[in-house]
Amino acid sequence: MLNRLKKWNTLRNQILFIFLLVMIIVLLIVSLLTLRQVSSLLKNNAEKQIQQVAIEATGRIDSLYEQINMSSKLVITDEEVQQVLTEVHHGKEVSFSDRQRLMGHINRIMGNTDGIFSFQLFSGNQQRILPLDESPLTNQIDQKWVDQVKEAKGKMVWIGEDPNDKNYFLAIRRINLIEKQYQNGGYLLISINRDHFHFANEKYENNQYSILLDQDQKPIIQNYQGDISGIIKSDKTMVQLNQLDYIVTKQSSKLTGWTVLILTPVSELTKGISGIRTGIILSGVVGMFIFTISSFFLSTIITRPILRLTKTMQQAGEGSLTLNPDISSVTELRELNSTYNQLVKETNHLIQMVYQKEILRNRSELKALQAQINPHFLFNTLDALHWSLEEKNQEEFSEIVLAMSDLFRYTITKETDDDWVFLKEELKHIEDYMEIMKMRFGNRLQWKISFPQEYELVKIPKLIIQPLVENAILHGAGNKVGNCQISVIVEPIIQDNKESIRISVQDDGSGIGKERLDWIIQSMKTGGTSSLNGTGMAISNVYKRLKLHYHGSTLPDLLIESKVNEGTKISFNLPVDGGE
Repeated sequence: MLNRLKKWNTLRNQILFIFLLVMIIVLLIVSLLTLRQVSSLLKNNAEKQIQQVAIEATGRIDSLYEQINMSSKLVITDEEVQQVLTEVHHGKEVSFSDRQRLMGHINRIMGNTDGIFSFQLFSGNQQRILPLDESPLTNQIDQKWVDQVKEAKGKMVWIGEDPNDKNYFLAIRRINLIEKQYQNGGYLLISINRDHFHFANEKYENNQYSILLDQDQKPIIQNYQGDISGIIKSDKTMVQLNQLDYIVTKQSSKLTGWTVLILTPVSELTKGISGIRTGIILSGVVGMFIFTISSFFLSTIITRPILRLTKTMQQAGEGSLTLNPDISSVTELRELNSTYNQLVKETNHLIQMVYQKEILRNRSELKALQAQINPHFLFNTLDALHWSLEEKNQEEFSEIVLAMSDLFRYTITKETDDDWVFLKEELKHIEDYMEIMKMRFGNRLQWKISFPQEYELVKIPKLIIQPLVENAILHGAGNKVGNCQISVIVEPIIQDNKESIRISVQDDGSGIGKERLDWIIQSMKTGGTSSLNGTGMAISNVYKRLKLHYHGSTLPDLLIESKVNEGTKISFNLPVDGGE
């Protein structure tokens, strides 16, 4: 089980898992926020729409109520009605023909008003004048309504449902006699068609209910058959009916004091949410599918160069340092691949340099062993020659032989650690070499050695300056008629924020032409000879030894400057801390 987990624990799978996890979290957050926002928006819009319906219903009922009020006011203020009721007030009988004429006149007024079924006219003593029967007012309504209408002083009083016929509503108002200082002249009973007060169907398909309450909070009309007393008394905007949650919308009329109640199921307000939820889920599934494929390809593109580089590194661990092909990927991976390739190049170069240096070291040790064949015999012989010549007053030649003895001793012995010597020892060796060369060139050869005393203990490679001095003597003094000046100058410098010294070997010989100088520099860097006949190897040898001893440093390098008939100068820089 653990091995299987390790097998799947790859960079690509980790990237893919993280991408998918982030995508799932983002989709969940976005979906929940979107669903909540849309649900709230739909609910608010539905509530506003229902509130608007309630406002419109209230306005329609107010308009109907105002029409009834105006029509009834026209009746009670009509001249003929006033005249008939005034005669009745004086005790006169109203003839049948007067009643018919009055009925026709009232019917014309009623015909111009919607919702009114009939007008019933009663005298002050509550006897019916119209229609044509003798039924008193108390047969139609209770006495309490008569008492209320007297207190209303001419205003219309809403009675409610007709006790004799539930298809109608009743309203009443007192008729004041204008010519009798508004004394009570009778009553006008108004029958109103029930259907004109309906602002909703009796039973809605979406279980929505509507209720109209009068000024006493009693139902005028309603399509809910249950008990609504709890709804009327409650101030909550949410009630539960038939195990369903309903939102209560209330709208009251300032004109009538009536209240419209609309009960809407919450499920109807959020009916569109299920479709939106389904759409969000489908969009999430499609998005996850697309994102999974995209993440797979993206993780593969990211990890493929890394896997290729890993395999190349594994091969390097087995001993094969090969370059990894260039990759066209993101900048970081390109830099990683470039860094690895650069490391491989430098490692291979280092291996090659160490290999060459070891070969050179072995060859040098072999030559040193060959040169050390019986060195004490050579020293003793040269010393004997020195003392012999000194006894014969050959003092000058004796000094030359002594210089040769020191030169040979410096060359073939190991007085210092490995191939490193102090700067003062190398310069002393050059002075000995100059003494010997003076035997050949005589006074034509002149030299100058200049160096700061504080740098005399700087360690440098053994015999690193002498070949350049030898080259300057042979090609400078050897190719010039007259005196030749050889200068060895050591001076301090600062390079790359490090303290260093610059060693220069300069002659005032015949110089080198540009074409030949370019060829010498090219031969030096490729490891060939530095002379056209193939015998000069001093410059190439020194250059190669500098590179071997100071590998990785930017300081050691040979700079050759020469002008025809003016001389040649060869210089190089060395760090003062010495060492490889």
